[in-house]
Amino acid sequence: MSGLDFDPRHLSAFLSDRFGPATLDVQRIAGGQSNPTYFVTHGARRMVLRKQPNGPILRGAHAVDREYRVLAALHPAGVPVPRPVLYHEDPSVLGTPFYLMDRVDGRVFPDGALADADPAERRALWMGLADAMAAMHAVRPDAVGLGDFGKPGNYFERQISRWSRQWQESSSEPIPELDRLAAWLVENQPADDGRVSLAHGDYRMGNVIFHPTEPRVIAILDWELSTLGHPLADLGFCCMAWHSAPEEYGGILGLDHAALGLPSEADFVARYMAGSPGMAPLTTFHLAFALFRFAVIWVGIADRVRAGTAAGADATRHMDMGARLARRGVEVIEGKH
Repeated sequence: MSGLDFDPRHLSAFLSDRFGPATLDVQRIAGGQSNPTYFVTHGARRMVLRKQPNGPILRGAHAVDREYRVLAALHPAGVPVPRPVLYHEDPSVLGTPFYLMDRVDGRVFPDGALADADPAERRALWMGLADAMAAMHAVRPDAVGLGDFGKPGNYFERQISRWSRQWQESSSEPIPELDRLAAWLVENQPADDGRVSLAHGDYRMGNVIFHPTEPRVIAILDWELSTLGHPLADLGFCCMAWHSAPEEYGGILGLDHAALGLPSEADFVARYMAGSPGMAPLTTFHLAFALFRFAVIWVGIADRVRAGTAAGADATRHMDMGARLARRGVEVIEGKH
């Protein structure tokens, strides 16, 4: 049980008090800039633990309580998410708040190319990803106790303002493409249509678990960025795969989709729309917004690495990713792909 940022004896005592005495095994799941995550086996219970990182954190960041609240709301509604077990706010056990959810066994594909999948199944896996997103967006937030999970309406206006401000306040070197994207988004923002759903915020192939043998999503993961928003934001984020290269956030731009068994973007969007009656069409705006937002996120990570407040030591790599996604955004508004 090496690499832990808490004393496992405290967790063992806590779980034994809740569920009865049993042996404990804890393994940290590597990677990510997010909340520390661990496989926890307590007797016959196989769970996943998510906690806030140790030390000072920004206000509103690493809100594991919000993640748990989403799971507790969506699991009874039939959306494929892990079953929540418990949330513990008191930091006296592990040093920070944490929650536990059931461990889900299945397949995880880290990027859109699906290199580890049978080529004959790749199209079906992408369709399964679209189906799960449609099911997530079909849930009305106020019907599952999430009506106050964020500000409803004017999602894109507020998001453009937020991420533009973060970019303007960045200490990083200039990226002219980001400036151009920010201005274009303001000028081309569609009128708000009043559609509100739970927005995942980072819905993509690498953030779901598929059934062991079927092309069906059985668990949507990583709800840290979730809020009330517009469903086309998630669709745009997911479609970034067709507008970024494999080394750029696991995209599939430049690959031979037909030879690899990968669907077209149009087919993926059509599958989502089939499960989302009445949805407005996905436009260049939504794709440009997705690329702009994630470009700024990567710049922000680079800023935090330089300041010593984020994991990793290569600020240049993060900054380069931000610049590359910004360039892809400009290519999108210029109609190059």
